[in-house]
Amino acid sequence: MSVFVDKERLSSYFLSLIMKRVEVSIMFNGRGIVAVDHNSASEFYKRLVEMINEFDDGLDSDHEVGMRLVSFGQTVKFHVQDLGFYNPSLIRFYGATEAGDKVELIQHVSQISFLLMSVKRLNPEEPKRKIGFSDHNEE
Repeated sequence: MSVFVDKERLSSYFLSLIMKRVEVSIMFNGRGIVAVDHNSASEFYKRLVEMINEFDDGLDSDHEVGMRLVSFGQTVKFHVQDLGFYNPSLIRFYGATEAGDKVELIQHVSQISFLLMSVKRLNPEEPKRKIGFSDHNEE
């Protein structure tokens, strides 16, 4: 999440971030100073998309990225089709089970723990597409 700050409010804004122990980067983008909160869901989303697509790049054309979750003694496995986020702290995983049933997992960024795995593609006749290029993102 990026925040534009004018010069008058800059020092009090940064003081509030420091008090909250927020990890930020400061940039100037031509319109003003921008503080980027590296702990926001949008920044976490960017890193997840990069890692998932990197994993997918290592798979052959017959396989796609799957995800395995273990919770409350049960294991859930699904095909990852897309990701989204809702700032400040929610990540959304969109996908389908082996049977083709639609699933959506919503998790707080502090709770995310999963195993990426190679799974046979559900629709091998369709071209593979990269994760993270949809409109599932909300600020």
